[in-house]
Amino acid sequence: MYLKKPVFWNNKNLLSVFLYPLTLITFLINLSKNLNKKKKFSIKTICVGNIYLGGTGKTSLVIKINKLLSKKYKTVFIKKKYTNQVDEQKLLELNGNLICSKTRDKAIKNAENKNYEVGILDDGLQDKSIKYDVSIVCFNTTSGFGNSFLLPAGPLRENISALNNYDAIFLNGEKKNTQLKSIIKKSNKDIKVFEGKYIPTNLKSFNRNKKYIIFSGLGNPQEFKETLKKYNFKIEKNITFPDHYKFTSSDICKIKEIAKIKKLKILTTEKDYLRLNKNDKKNIKYLKIELQIKNSKNFLNFLKKKL
Repeated sequence: MYLKKPVFWNNKNLLSVFLYPLTLITFLINLSKNLNKKKKFSIKTICVGNIYLGGTGKTSLVIKINKLLSKKYKTVFIKKKYTNQVDEQKLLELNGNLICSKTRDKAIKNAENKNYEVGILDDGLQDKSIKYDVSIVCFNTTSGFGNSFLLPAGPLRENISALNNYDAIFLNGEKKNTQLKSIIKKSNKDIKVFEGKYIPTNLKSFNRNKKYIIFSGLGNPQEFKETLKKYNFKIEKNITFPDHYKFTSSDICKIKEIAKIKKLKILTTEKDYLRLNKNDKKNIKYLKIELQIKNSKNFLNFLKKKL
């Protein structure tokens, strides 16, 4: 299933209020999950997830954590196998070792058998059957909590009060959002809050005097556009697709036709680029980014202390 975030999730409105009674279903599902007996593993586990559906920067943070810890520990990425998330699997494999299984507990057990010391999970906070050593919730600073309603009336998988169950919050994005941080602290005054933003690492490969058509299939495509604008890319056209969208050759052909007619360069994200076949990749470039953590030493010390 491909998700394109509904606009009404951004604010409380008539449609979100109309759907609000259905949030009881999400609430009851979460309640039943919390009754699960939690499994504890000998390998240390760090789970990076979200309670806001899509586009919070989980994978970027997972890659950064691996980079910070791999000098001291034998680390491995762990991800539940979803057929529509091959892009994220490929991205993780480019940045470290990956174990991907139908269930997370099987993947963790596999990591134990291979003598890894730390398993870093990309997603999985709603898997209440596992006791993680470190649990981190990601938010995008632009999206925040959306309208603060549970699915389907809003974008939240869990109530804001669920933040009491987690160890840290990570805020990703260009926008400063003091209100978001204030709400988080009101919910859990003791929770650690860290911040980061995306830094391009291949800017020298682009001519920013040229005009660009950009496309992406992300949970939060606005962040990609804002990053490009920050670095003075001239964006003439922006085409967005649902998160994890599987591009067809027809989709790419249409983009290339527009680029040819309007004399534009074509640019996408690394994650989207990895979903293209070899032929479709021709004449398309991608922006490679790295998550830069504010006070990264404090974040590293927090992780080491928890492990």
